[in-house]
Amino acid sequence: MGEIGETDYNTAVFEYKPIEEVKSYVPLVIDTIISAVNELIDMGAQTLVVPGSFPLGCSSSFLTVRASKNKKDYDNRTGCLIRYNELVEYHNDLLKKKLNHLREVHPNVIIIMMTTTMLPCKLSILLLNSSCCGGGGPYNYKINSLAQCGHVLATVCNDPDAYAYWDGIHFTEAAYRIRFKSLFKGQYTTPRFNSLCRTPTPTSTSQVGVALSGSQIQR
Repeated sequence: MGEIGETDYNTAVFEYKPIEEVKSYVPLVIDTIISAVNELIDMGAQTLVVPGSFPLGCSSSFLTVRASKNKKDYDNRTGCLIRYNELVEYHNDLLKKKLNHLREVHPNVIIIMMTTTMLPCKLSILLLNSSCCGGGGPYNYKINSLAQCGHVLATVCNDPDAYAYWDGIHFTEAAYRIRFKSLFKGQYTTPRFNSLCRTPTPTSTSQVGVALSGSQIQR
């Protein structure tokens, strides 16, 4: 499944709508996701992967557009905006409940949810809150459209693999590698991929075993 709802939240935040109004969108977004999942099941889908929302409060775009002078608005561990990550937790919790109900209705269908709320703890090995490509400012993200990534006035970092965000919204390849390992080889899916796809024991050199098991990540 695609990441339904991200643009709805982003647009509302960039238009400076109150957080309470943005939260009111969550049930509508979740209903849309569940409707899309049901439609695919009706079409014969047997295994679906449904992503939860990412920690929006960690992106350089949110940190720039909704910056606060109150230090209590920021997570001491990650520097992320707490209230927007709480919005993501609300989204993911409601999605999880709805997907659990779908599993009861469709017991023969495998529905896997990606849960990435705590992913910043893994991404913290990179420059988490700054953009590689941007127009300056504390997080290298400018509200001014003339300085956004891709414009002649924007600059690009020398080492994209050191950054989590490319342009303030989208992840870098380095971040996607960490996401892959965390999701497909760790504990960020329900059920876990390594419980669905185990390594077969090769009986000859011509056989190749593919595994999706590995690192243990504590939430």
